[in-house]
Amino acid sequence: MPHYLSAHELGQTAPAELDSFELPVPTQVVSNGEYNPLPQTREQQRVEARITELADDLGPRHGLSRRAFLASSAGMAAAFLAMNDVFGPVFEVSRAEAQQPGVAAQRAGALAGQFIIDVQTHFVRDDFKQAGLLDLAKYAKKNWNPALAGENDLARYKFENYVREIFVDSDTKVALLSGAPFDDQTWDLLTNDQIAAGRAAINRIADSRRMLAHAVFTPKKNGWMGEVDRAIAELKPDSWKGYTIGDPLFPSKAGSYWRLDDTKLMYPFYEKIAKSGINTVCIHKGLLPLDYEKSWPNVWQYATVDDLGKAAKDWPQINFVIYHSALRAFLEPPDAALAEFDQTGRIKWATDLAEIPGKFGVSNVYGEIGTSFATCAVANPRMAAALVGTLVRGLGADHVLWGTDSVWYGSPQWQIEAMRRLEIPEDMQSRLAVASGALKTLQAQS
Repeated sequence: MPHYLSAHELGQTAPAELDSFELPVPTQVVSNGEYNPLPQTREQQRVEARITELADDLGPRHGLSRRAFLASSAGMAAAFLAMNDVFGPVFEVSRAEAQQPGVAAQRAGALAGQFIIDVQTHFVRDDFKQAGLLDLAKYAKKNWNPALAGENDLARYKFENYVREIFVDSDTKVALLSGAPFDDQTWDLLTNDQIAAGRAAINRIADSRRMLAHAVFTPKKNGWMGEVDRAIAELKPDSWKGYTIGDPLFPSKAGSYWRLDDTKLMYPFYEKIAKSGINTVCIHKGLLPLDYEKSWPNVWQYATVDDLGKAAKDWPQINFVIYHSALRAFLEPPDAALAEFDQTGRIKWATDLAEIPGKFGVSNVYGEIGTSFATCAVANPRMAAALVGTLVRGLGADHVLWGTDSVWYGSPQWQIEAMRRLEIPEDMQSRLAVASGALKTLQAQS
C-alpha cells in the first residue's frame, strides 16, 4: 500500500458531504486513501437506483420521508431486497419487512440480544497525528457506509466515538481491541499499555467483561521478546497480534517481515506463550493490491499462508487466527476473482487457508473475516457467499470468526445485518459441498 492519494487524485473524487441521502448499506467499495477509490460497478449503480426507488415507493406506507425510511430497519430490509434484485437471492429478506410497518423492527428487536463477539476492532491514541488516516473515513462515508459521521476529525477514530459505534450503535456485545506495528512509529495506533488501559476502562464502566485486548508482538525488532515477557507479567493480554508482512502500509525497508514457521525466531515465542496460557495468536494475512508482485517485491510472499501449516502442526497447543482469512484481493472489482472461483472453485490464498486443516491434520487454525467480508458484500455478495462458504467447508463453522475492522468504517451494524442474512446460493452449495445449515450455524455463533 505504497502512498496516500495526491492532491490531484483527491481532486478527482467527490466529497462525502455532497451525498443527497444516506443509504443503509454501501453501494461502492471504499478506498482507504492509498489508492484511487474504485468507481461504482454497473451492478452497484443498479442497487443504488433500486434502493432509491423502493424508498420513494415504500416510505409513505410507513409515514416516513425517504431519508427517515432509509434510516429505519425497514429501509435496511429494502436495501437487501435491492441487492437480491440485482445479484440474485443471496440475502434472506422478505418483502413484508420493507412493506409492512413494524415487521422489520420486530425482527431487529428479536435479534438485538444475540451474543456477538467482534474479534477485530480499533481506535487510536489521543495524541495520534496522522491525519492521512482520515482519508479512509472520508471514502467510507461516500462509498461504503454513508451513516458514518465526523470524517474530517481524528476524534472519530478515538475512544469516545469507538464506544458509541461499537457498543451503542451496533449489536456487538464483546469486542477485541487490536493494534498494528509500523516501521515509522508515529503511525502506531495504540501502544500495548494503551490497549490494556482501554480494556480496563470499558470493563470497569460496564462492570463486566465487554472488551478483550491484544498485545502486539514485533519479531526481529530489538527487545521484542522482552516486551513479550513484560506483557505477560504486567498487561496480561487475552491474545497476541502480529504481522508477518511487517509494516502493513509499505513494503518494509527495515526487513521487519518474518515467517510463522521460522524455528529459530518464532518457536521460542510459541514456547513462552504456551507456558503463559495466553496461547492465541492473531496474524494479519492477505489484502494486497492486484499488482502485488510488482508493488511488494520480495515481501508479498509473507502475506500468504505457506508458513502456517508447519507451525500449526508443530504447535497444536497454539491457536492460529488468520485475519482477513488471507484473502488476497484488495480494492479491486471482484469480477476476476469470482470468475476464477466459478471456473476452479478456488479463491486466492483464502482457499489455501481453508485447506490447511485437511492437508496438515490440524484443528488449531481459524479464519477471521474483517474487511474481507465487508468489501466482498459491497462489491458482489456472491463473492461474500463464496468466501464464507469456502471457509466453512475447510475450517468448519466453529473455526470461522466474526470481525469487522471497525471503527475504520463506522458502526459495524450493517455488516452484522449482512452476515445475519447471507445465504449461499443453491448453485454454489453443491460446488462448495456446504449446505445452508452450516452457514446458519456460523450466523448463530457470530
